[in-house]
Amino acid sequence: MIKAVALDDEVLALEIIQAYCDQIEYLDLAHTFTEQGKAIRYLNKFDVDLLFLDIRMPGLNGLELYKSLKQQTKVIFATAYDHYALEGFNVNAIDYLLKPFSFQRFQTAVEKTKRQLDLERANPNVQTHLSIRADYKLHHISLEDIILIETFDDYVKIILEDNTKIVARSTMKDIYEKLPKPMFLRAHRSFIVPTKKINGIYKDVAKIGEFAIPLGKSYKANILKNL
Repeated sequence: MIKAVALDDEVLALEIIQAYCDQIEYLDLAHTFTEQGKAIRYLNKFDVDLLFLDIRMPGLNGLELYKSLKQQTKVIFATAYDHYALEGFNVNAIDYLLKPFSFQRFQTAVEKTKRQLDLERANPNVQTHLSIRADYKLHHISLEDIILIETFDDYVKIILEDNTKIVARSTMKDIYEKLPKPMFLRAHRSFIVPTKKINGIYKDVAKIGEFAIPLGKSYKANILKNL
């Protein structure tokens, strides 16, 4: 069971989240809040697995509020403003829902949370995020969100499921050492791929979504062995 709370200054937004939560059997929305102070006191006193959080609110914005919490609660941001998306992922958000969002989109975000919590509960010491500096910030990237890593010279480009691209100064060797194997493997001297997201291999090309990644001869056998 996932214990959740929701904070939004709009009552209608909370009613929609409540209605969606009621349709997911493993999700318990324990409390909803329109006041930040009450939500913060609750979150700092009780264990909560997941927080649904608006960003633009009177007082602290959602990003500031989340950073102030004592416990490491998972967070899904729900807001009407898409320009906060990248910053939301920079604070290790599970997902970012742009209002108005459908039940299907909401369910996808919750399922992503469940997968991560199940993994952490089954393997408390398992690595779930990649930390890397880029654009003068420290990014904590969920490994589940990475679909491709491309390296060129002394830089890497990390492509996420929402098509966000994070470019950081790092070598292939350094970035590869930070990633768990065989969850991530080298496919080519310029590419690292998440093995479980490979949709198929055709001759010397691996398909991940709309991406076609060339397979180097020295890496293909290891990729095939771990599929």
